[in-house]
Amino acid sequence: MIAELKGTLAARALERVTVMTAGGVGYELLIPLGVFETLPKLGEPVHLHTELVVRDDGWLLFGFSSPFERRVFQLLLTANGVGPALALALVSHLTAERLVRALSEKDIATLQGVPRVGRKKAERLVLDLADKLDGIEVEGAAPRPEGAGAEDAIRALVSLGYSPAEAEKAVRAALDAGGRGLAAHDLIRRALAAVAER
Repeated sequence: MIAELKGTLAARALERVTVMTAGGVGYELLIPLGVFETLPKLGEPVHLHTELVVRDDGWLLFGFSSPFERRVFQLLLTANGVGPALALALVSHLTAERLVRALSEKDIATLQGVPRVGRKKAERLVLDLADKLDGIEVEGAAPRPEGAGAEDAIRALVSLGYSPAEAEKAVRAALDAGGRGLAAHDLIRRALAAVAER
């Protein structure tokens, strides 16, 4: 089992990286979007937590920024009908923290926001995984924006093409900037302004 990998970032793309170890071996890893956004420059040191998935048609090595993210990926692989590609898409689209929250809250709508996840697949994920979350604690995750207006604003931003994680972050920023108590359409306007300022 390869649990961690330290080395130099030799190549990077949106969904995969190559890490060159001190021993001269280059490992190609598939990564979620959140890892890509935190990668150093080429030639700089990198440290990833890894999961090796062995299949009939080959071995796949996945890289994650934390043991928590890797644990969530491992948990997803235990669900009925979830392979490594879908598990990676779930972690990429929602982030590990938001995914755990969606599963524990049985938030079917959030899960359906992931490509290739329809209502039946989302319900199956909740059924298979909600009871397995006891040993997984979300550390350092920001609380989800609360209120009907916030939920409507998040859904609206997702429908405009933002990822659920981006939408949630923008709505949280709008709420923190004095948007509490606003109607959903005003909150959406402020959230879009918050996105534009980044």
